Amino acid sequence: MNLTGLRRRFEPLLRRIFHLYWRIARGMTLGVRAVVLDGEGKVFLVKHSYVVGWHLPGGGVEAGETFRDALTRELMEEGRIEPTGEPVLHGMFFNSHVSRRDHVAVYVVRHFAQDRLPGPNREIVACGFFDAAALPAETTAGTRLRIAEVLEGKEAIATWR
Repeated sequence: MNLTGLRRRFEPLLRRIFHLYWRIARGMTLGVRAVVLDGEGKVFLVKHSYVVGWHLPGGGVEAGETFRDALTRELMEEGRIEPTGEPVLHGMFFNSHVSRRDHVAVYVVRHFAQDRLPGPNREIVACGFFDAAALPAETTAGTRLRIAEVLEGKEAIATWR
């Protein structure tokens, strides 16, 4: 079985383990994600080692951390991206696919510095900028929806989907 097959097989178990921990450690989980757009309108996506598909960069907001601080930290960790302008809040979304307690703030980042693409590591196995009209086949439905809302002006839906 290849690596993608293993990830698909064990993703539900890993997700349950992580969320059991988060449920005990936190009453509600908060996350941030970003639609990072370069000068050509391409969007930055990441592929994690522990879940299937291409996703917007982001992650959890830690205790004592602001959404902006979490966004800045996650963008640097996952893409070596440093916002140089103020990120714009696109919306807050309820992510029931993760748990009944998960909410995600999505920001649009158009002004940033990136010295280089990061190499693969334990968390991020691949990343890059993609034309919105030609996203990788494994781009998740929620990611596609957020990109369409930002780039095509589609009405934001309150749930991640």
